Amino acid sequence: MIWLGLVCVCSLLANDKPNVIFIFADDLGYGDLGCYGHPYAQTPALDQLAEEGTRYTQAYVTGVTCCPSRTGAMTGRHPARFAKYMANHGFGDSVTITELLKRNGYRTGHFGKWHIGPDSKPGTYGIDVINNNGAAEKDDKSTRGRDAHLMDGAIAFLKQTTRKKQPFYLNVWGHITHFPVKPLPTYAGRFAKVQVDESKFGPEMKTKFAQCRELGGDVTTGMRHYLADVYSMDLGIGRLLKAVDDLGLRENTIIVFSSDHGPAPVVLANEKNKAPDRIEFARNMLGTPGPFRGGKHTHWEGGVRVPFIIRWPGKVPADQVNTTSVISFMDWLPTLCKLTGTKNTAVDLDGEDVSDIWLGAKRTRTTPLFWRNSSPGGQVSLRTGDWKFHLRRQQAGGPLLYNLAKDPAESRNLVDEQPKLVHRLQRQATEWADTLPKAYDKVEKPKKKDRPKRPRRD
Repeated sequence: MIWLGLVCVCSLLANDKPNVIFIFADDLGYGDLGCYGHPYAQTPALDQLAEEGTRYTQAYVTGVTCCPSRTGAMTGRHPARFAKYMANHGFGDSVTITELLKRNGYRTGHFGKWHIGPDSKPGTYGIDVINNNGAAEKDDKSTRGRDAHLMDGAIAFLKQTTRKKQPFYLNVWGHITHFPVKPLPTYAGRFAKVQVDESKFGPEMKTKFAQCRELGGDVTTGMRHYLADVYSMDLGIGRLLKAVDDLGLRENTIIVFSSDHGPAPVVLANEKNKAPDRIEFARNMLGTPGPFRGGKHTHWEGGVRVPFIIRWPGKVPADQVNTTSVISFMDWLPTLCKLTGTKNTAVDLDGEDVSDIWLGAKRTRTTPLFWRNSSPGGQVSLRTGDWKFHLRRQQAGGPLLYNLAKDPAESRNLVDEQPKLVHRLQRQATEWADTLPKAYDKVEKPKKKDRPKRPRRD
């Protein structure tokens, strides 16, 4: 099967360069789509995309918050390798996938969230069009959803590029479902009959439902608002996919949908600073990590495992679910370089070329996955094979080891049962951490007075 995948890759390079559309949701949970098992979500466009392509169940992001996750995809390097925080300083000397594709004749575009450097002018990272290059956007968030204008810009970019007869690479990085999830009257009626049965959700949601009620919220009402936000995202994606078809781009366009990390927590209010509007919206943050533990800000599977759907007619297997291959956005840059015939001049990459996996080969990856924030003393987590290991200080409870094949919810710590493995993984995690910067320049955003505090998590 691997040989067949490699043959396919080689044969592709003789054909026209494929277009690439990368749709990145914000804070969307692994279990928030219909095709990923949500009991109430309505996501027909994404469900159809999954039927027309391959849906992955073991896809991972490179960071547990927005900027680090996007950094790994753009550069193929672990975000903790950057001594200067990327949202404030950019990527330094690291080359990006957009720069490499630009050199290969691609027209490049970016619509939506940026958060990857201080400069977002056209030409940054080789990107030709960034959010309409400063053109005003219509504020129609209450009627068509908060990402509708991004889809409008992306569709206009497709039309312009088609006339230019250039291959293109397009980031469409939405804001849904990032805080705040506000009520959407236009779509509320679709979910009026939803009555939440909490038994249909994984164990992580028990905590979130309890926090929603602690804030004086109603779980069913909060869920309806969250579902409406997700539905508006799906509608916009449906419009984008229709434009791809109408412009005759379907057959030669790679489309990938994913999320930048797990779902945001329900934000608990500080007793001294209760901001009514923020508390109201916090009650709606009911994204689900599916069967996994944790979410945004955590290294648990619910924080780093995300939905990943890819469609490329005739190249990527249709109506398939890949449950065996482990892939990461660290692999994004080298994989796209291979599939587009782009010379890869990036150095010191942490990812690997998984183009054969995208094209149907089911193999194990050759490199482990690591997570750590931009802090010299931060927790290191790694995945190798079926094993997930968290290297924690003794003050935090010591190391944790889980067999994800048998325990995807990370509920049974096997440290005492696997001392030799723990010793090996601890050494591996420590040696990897030793390759990272010893100090970081990370300018934190000033805390807002009325911002409720996030709950502490184990």
